[in-house]
Amino acid sequence: MRTVLLLVTAAVLFGQTPDPKTIADHQNMMDQLGIKALRPGPSGTESAPNHANYDESLANPYPNLPDVLTLKNGKKVTKASDWWSKRRPEIVEDFEREVLGRIPKNVPKVTWEITKTAEAKVGDHPVIGKQLIGHVDNSSFPEITVDMQMTLVLPADVKGPVPVMIMFGGRTIPEIAFPAPQFPGRGGPGAGRGSGAGRGPAAAPPVPAEPPALEQLIADGWGMVTLNPNSVQLDSGAGLTKGIIGLVNKGQPRKPEDWGSLRAWGWGASRALDYLETDKAVNAKQVGIEGVSRFGKAALVTMAFDTRFAVVLIGSSGEGGAKLHRRNWGEAVENLTGWGEYHWMAGNFLKYGAAEASFGSKTAADLPVDAHELIALCAPRLAFVSYGVPEKGDAKWLDHQGSFMAAVAAEPVYRLLGAKDLGVTESYKTAKMPGVNVGLLDGQLAWRQHDGGHTDAPNWKYFIPWADKFLHYNREAARP
Repeated sequence: MRTVLLLVTAAVLFGQTPDPKTIADHQNMMDQLGIKALRPGPSGTESAPNHANYDESLANPYPNLPDVLTLKNGKKVTKASDWWSKRRPEIVEDFEREVLGRIPKNVPKVTWEITKTAEAKVGDHPVIGKQLIGHVDNSSFPEITVDMQMTLVLPADVKGPVPVMIMFGGRTIPEIAFPAPQFPGRGGPGAGRGSGAGRGPAAAPPVPAEPPALEQLIADGWGMVTLNPNSVQLDSGAGLTKGIIGLVNKGQPRKPEDWGSLRAWGWGASRALDYLETDKAVNAKQVGIEGVSRFGKAALVTMAFDTRFAVVLIGSSGEGGAKLHRRNWGEAVENLTGWGEYHWMAGNFLKYGAAEASFGSKTAADLPVDAHELIALCAPRLAFVSYGVPEKGDAKWLDHQGSFMAAVAAEPVYRLLGAKDLGVTESYKTAKMPGVNVGLLDGQLAWRQHDGGHTDAPNWKYFIPWADKFLHYNREAARP
């Protein structure tokens, strides 16, 4: 109860209104885990007494990361076959048990229905749009209905099959009156609340310097899917007894190893890919996943666990995404264990923010895995880590340097599997980010920090040709 009062008081002080159902669900998980008190997360307001650290000399209290190519028995992994059969399963198990949760084996089937088809133009190119609903079988618990919302847009002037990007968020296209899903209080579709939003000054929406992602993709001969993540799983602790998680649990609270929203959103993207595999106009071997902020986290998680995805664009993902948990910079593990964001993760993740519990206390250093291993699970497939700059609103809170270090620490797996990495030869402990607008785009693992804000929009013009090169996709040959 003491922790609940502290959390509610902090929420009120920072102008947030706690949802009683969220608070109750969070406390239920703490009780299951035997946690009496959690450490409060740092504040994004630099004048606050508990402000986040932005001093690089203090940023690495736990400098040694779990070695991505060392088995739990201490043996080194030197062969690709051992990565796939031994080390990768170890990492997956740790993430599922302690960090992100497990997708239950009894998740119901999804039946996709095309509810509307229309023709339009995007830029100079004709397109065909389809609005779809993914009906999840709820016969086991009719009280909860899950109907996933998806829109598919394909170029009509390209010889198929074409590559497709699945994008988390709600977007629409001209002349196709498909309703765009709404994300209240999140600054627009696809952007998300953002890691640390509400903890510092809000940035003005960036002025687009390039055509929208959809227009760039269609011009290059790609298709695009938008998937409404809230139609899969609500973005709140109160929503954990609803959506796909609530349906599988028949409206009951989660157990500590159950999946959180990030895995649920990833599950939804995988079901979208199931549909794309049935569409002859789509090259299902060249489907990518994209997201920004919390949906950047979800995009990385999706790619890491579902090896059918060919490419990922990870936009400004921060803590819980590409940022190292062990870094003391900006958002921390303790922010994700508090009631505001815990629902993204497995219940077990709360243990690593525990100050007082039946098991003592744990910190980020006790985590068996870290973000570099989540990136490594994408290997040897295409992974593009994207960030903006704090001056334009991509807050320091996100820890750009810590995310770069994670990408560098994932390089050995890319090399082991015969793929090209970032090309950084230094240790992750000493490697420094390239300059703004300097991309490391020569390998299947890529990095670019653009000069915009909390968005990946400025990187699309670099991402698309990079993906084309490694997917061997020629837009000129595709068009008659």
